[in-house]
Amino acid sequence: PLGRDTCNAVYRDGEFARGRNRATGDYNDFWRQRDLLTRVRKIRAAVLMAHAFNDWNVVPEHSVRIYQALKGRVPLRAYFHQRGHGGNPPLEMMNRWFTRYLYGVENGVEREPRAWIVRENSIDGDAPAAGSQSAGRGRGRGATPPPTPYPDYPNPAAKAVKLHLSSGGGRAGQLTLDRQRGQGPEKLVDNVEVSGGALAAAEMSPHRLLYSTAELTTPLHVSGTPRVKIRLASSKPAANLSVWLVVLPWTDGPIGPANVITRGWADPQNHRALRKGGNYDSRDRGAPLVAGRFYDVTFDLQPDDQVIPAGKRIGLMIFSSDRDFTLWPAPGTELTIDVDRTLIDLPVVGGRTSLERAGIR
Repeated sequence: PLGRDTCNAVYRDGEFARGRNRATGDYNDFWRQRDLLTRVRKIRAAVLMAHAFNDWNVVPEHSVRIYQALKGRVPLRAYFHQRGHGGNPPLEMMNRWFTRYLYGVENGVEREPRAWIVRENSIDGDAPAAGSQSAGRGRGRGATPPPTPYPDYPNPAAKAVKLHLSSGGGRAGQLTLDRQRGQGPEKLVDNVEVSGGALAAAEMSPHRLLYSTAELTTPLHVSGTPRVKIRLASSKPAANLSVWLVVLPWTDGPIGPANVITRGWADPQNHRALRKGGNYDSRDRGAPLVAGRFYDVTFDLQPDDQVIPAGKRIGLMIFSSDRDFTLWPAPGTELTIDVDRTLIDLPVVGGRTSLERAGIR
């Protein structure tokens, strides 16, 4: 069998390095050949899919897009938890699923809710939520808490609501339901040496723009895929663009529900393909940006399902290079954001009414 060193040489440093197009990130035949969505039509088996909303290795969009493509085609269930990479569904859930679809025992599992989500405030030892499935006897320390059932994912009651920016992002501008006009542009200067967490925690920074809702008066349930539309100009032909949706005040610690709701990234050179969001396989090649010219980009953040507690604020943070995900260019690229033409579509259970009830205007 091939050893690690041989595999690294043949695949990681060979085939993968040649094919992935790291310099531009443009979609190509290498990625097309590895796109599981092109093979979804061949799936005939019942599917129990497990993933984590804070898996930043295999990010949530991978399972969510396959889940959406399989709806109506095969028996389907999704299990999501709030931790990182890995994590099985509860033993009882897997047992019932395979009893039904492997052994053919009519146990009614197909009539149960389709989506099961471990809530972010669950801790080991919590009692199961009403209707939830526990991990069974012997659940030890460190085990994932029991999930809560929902009719589907995204939550069927979720509706996308537009939140607009008001100027002041160097400190913290506002994120509101009402659109402001005539605010003018705001600028940030790229510096990959500063982490996203440090940017979100900073009272003010020249390296990011941050816009925040009012303090929530009631919990707010986000479910689905947020989408951002940003009008920007760059001082250089190439620039990174990163967006974090965060919980404020920022809580230091591992990235998770306590501080990050979701994240997303885009290459402004691909602006022709980034016109409506949800476009992951365009063959349009990126083109150098004209310095000072404004471009519109629309792209999705990673899917999520999270309840933000009362007393917190939701922050939209725009910056350039994300040291955990993007290339690391030399500091100094300046991005100019047209605040009037930038917004986020946030999928909220209960839609605009829930936002207004939580004190957001």
